[in-house]
Amino acid sequence: MNKVKDNILRGLLWFSAFISVAILVVIVGYIFYKGFRLINLEFIFGDYSPTGGGGIWPMIVTTVYSILISLAIATPIGILAAVYLHEYAKQGRLVKIIRYATESLTGIPSIIYGLFGAVFFVATLKLGMSIIAASLTLTIIVLPVIIRTTEEALKTVPNTYREGSLALGTTKLQTLYKIILPSAMPGILSGIILSIGRIVGESAAIFLTAGTVAAMPESIFSSARTLTVHSYLVTQETGNIELAAAIGIVLIVIILILNLSATYISKKFNKANH
Repeated sequence: MNKVKDNILRGLLWFSAFISVAILVVIVGYIFYKGFRLINLEFIFGDYSPTGGGGIWPMIVTTVYSILISLAIATPIGILAAVYLHEYAKQGRLVKIIRYATESLTGIPSIIYGLFGAVFFVATLKLGMSIIAASLTLTIIVLPVIIRTTEEALKTVPNTYREGSLALGTTKLQTLYKIILPSAMPGILSGIILSIGRIVGESAAIFLTAGTVAAMPESIFSSARTLTVHSYLVTQETGNIELAAAIGIVLIVIILILNLSATYISKKFNKANH
């Protein structure tokens, strides 16, 4: 009887995995089928023209700016906050409240963050519709993800590492940046990968803070549009599904490159630690 139950459960697991992969393959395959014929060097590196379609290079640059600025701000803050919560803070009610608040922030719709960014960064701080305003908004969005994943990564580091390091006469700070953080780096990078996906996939928050200017940004204080916003506007204004699909292909490739790069760095850390 137990063997029958195990076989049924195993079958359900394989069926669920197959359905998940099949849905992903269908979605990605459809996007490539619709938009692949538009992919060429002119499309990727050309300037956008509302009349003739044109390229998406300004939107690619804006997207990369948003990723780099957001991660440059959110990553150190998120890691340091997680280190404090796990390694230094006294585990009591206050820490539990902070963790609960952090987890709650991950479930807030991005449009709420966008409204906050429009009111605070754009209007109150007078940054205007700009890349920096959008990036600061995105920083708030991904900060909870980095904090929680970093804290979970720190939990996977055995206490014997800490005890052994301290027993050799090192300080707690030396133990932290020489032993604990390198050991937890693969988990931390996983959080950063998730954050990249969240940043690239955002549209509502960026739409309200960066604007919709389809031109090469002169600086981080310029108004611009990312690839996701461009894809949405192209579909809404022209109904050109093939162009939107082509933009989707570029987004998939960018995310794939960034994820593979983070995975490669993670493997390097694993080899260094072993």
